[in-house]
Amino acid sequence: MLTEKIKKFKLKKQAAVCGAALFPILHFYLLEAYTHNGWIEVRHWPQAFNILLFEITAWLLCFLFRNIKWALRVQGACAMVIGLANYYVYTFRSLPLAPWDIFSVGTALSVAEHYDFMPTPRVAAVLAGFILILCLEGFLELDFKKWKWYASLAAALVCSVVLGAVGSVLQQEDFQNRHGMYNKLFTPVFMWQVNGFALTMVMELPYLSIKKPDGYDKEEAKELLASYASSEESENAKSSVDLDGLPNILVVMNEAFSDLSVLGEFQASKDYMPYFHSLLAGAKNTSSGYLHVSVCGGNTANTEFEFLTGNTMAFLPQGSIPYQQYINSAIPALPSYLQELGYETYAMHPFRAEGWERDQIYPLLGFEHMYFINDYNNKEYIRTFVSDQSCVDKLIETYEQKELGRPMFAFQVTMQNHGSYSDKYENFTPDITVEGVSSDSVSTYLSLIKKSDEALESLITYFSNVKEPVMVVFFGDHQPNDAVAAPILQLNGIDYRTLTEEQTKLRYQVPYLIWTNYDMESSAKNDLSVNYLANEVLEAAGIELPPYQKFLKELSNRYPVISAAQNDAAVEGVADLERYKKLQYYQLFDIQD
Repeated sequence: MLTEKIKKFKLKKQAAVCGAALFPILHFYLLEAYTHNGWIEVRHWPQAFNILLFEITAWLLCFLFRNIKWALRVQGACAMVIGLANYYVYTFRSLPLAPWDIFSVGTALSVAEHYDFMPTPRVAAVLAGFILILCLEGFLELDFKKWKWYASLAAALVCSVVLGAVGSVLQQEDFQNRHGMYNKLFTPVFMWQVNGFALTMVMELPYLSIKKPDGYDKEEAKELLASYASSEESENAKSSVDLDGLPNILVVMNEAFSDLSVLGEFQASKDYMPYFHSLLAGAKNTSSGYLHVSVCGGNTANTEFEFLTGNTMAFLPQGSIPYQQYINSAIPALPSYLQELGYETYAMHPFRAEGWERDQIYPLLGFEHMYFINDYNNKEYIRTFVSDQSCVDKLIETYEQKELGRPMFAFQVTMQNHGSYSDKYENFTPDITVEGVSSDSVSTYLSLIKKSDEALESLITYFSNVKEPVMVVFFGDHQPNDAVAAPILQLNGIDYRTLTEEQTKLRYQVPYLIWTNYDMESSAKNDLSVNYLANEVLEAAGIELPPYQKFLKELSNRYPVISAAQNDAAVEGVADLERYKKLQYYQLFDIQD
């Protein structure tokens, strides 16, 4: 009888040890299974490294909890929740989770109510798999309660050291290249799909902070920037600017505004942006073209950052949010420069002030006045967001109430076209369809763009009849997510999951225009990346460029597009781009020191 009990005890221990080895592997494959088959799509070496990370973490938890059952259950529950969060983030913004998304939790929660979280059959199956495994882990019987607390703590520390050492090795570029690990951050979806979630997160951790560019010297950067300054840019010169000759500058960055025809031909039931198209056709006093942005499907704040500062996301980690990670004090920006010239500066956004921490960042960029959703009176809603027409009304109201004799610079970020596009609403009925496409999301999106087009027409119509010089700048922040783009791509024989590099670039193009109610040379098809757009605005306004923008103007002649989606900008050793990288680092981190 005693022998039989000993055998059972040994079998239970052996089963527990086998479970401790097996279940972390299942956790890994199930986490990947929310969106793809990790066994097939994740490369061989990366699969092994993901499993190694899960195994070490499991034993670390085991020694901390001193119980294998609860260690595995905690790991399994975390994998289940994190994998589900990654699935929804990828579904809603077409990008996977990244380490720096921890800074964006508040913003994500603020818009969560506008999305559909109904799980698909695949997601339900994965959740069922996790729950089954969590139940099976309850049968494992192995603990370390007989160990002294300091012994189990010491073992946990050893596991932590091993985990840190393994992570350090996995972050080395040479090791990554030798073992088939994809390390190009500018294609984050592909990176995650072939490396696996856990390994990708470890590979991205070093980019939580920005290291100085190779060969960077603060004083050299300062001198380089000063070399672009003219003697006229003294404080006395700025104070002598004739404000009467400066135009009011009204900028509208329209949420998810894009022309999906860049992805391929399609036949809509009616023109979804007839007024905008009429302006693109060479209208008087209008400059237009396509902007190349660094984000797709989300992360609006990064397009703001590039436009307002002239900096580029090409030199920052893909998916990072400068507003939340890097801006801690005042930095040079378009509104602060215009304020120095005498402009009154306004930032407007018909949503919550804390989104992307705008209420903290805008003053650091030079905005004197900020208006958020509670400041919009008599606002109209389309679906659950403030309409673009209400944004136009707010711009007009602000213009009519501004200080007399002082030009205004207003930067308005809209919300009307924000995702998701699959739900139905009593206050909005889509009226545009696409031949050969059966998609509520596509119909909703194009119908919303038509509303934006109508609002733009009312804005320009109003300012066509004012006496003061006025400039209107209008552009989209990014294209919509894959739920909208995929049917258009499919119509043209393209699978959104297997885009070529050139096809991927198309997903980062949005139209823009600059219109004035005074004489300005018209131009069309003037394509550029958003970091150069402020230069176009200043030149159209007849305002001298500050030193950093002079450098960018010179650079744009050789590199008209530099963005996170254009890997040409990431080429090492190109002297002009290296100078840009150093000046950007100085502007962002060192100029206030």
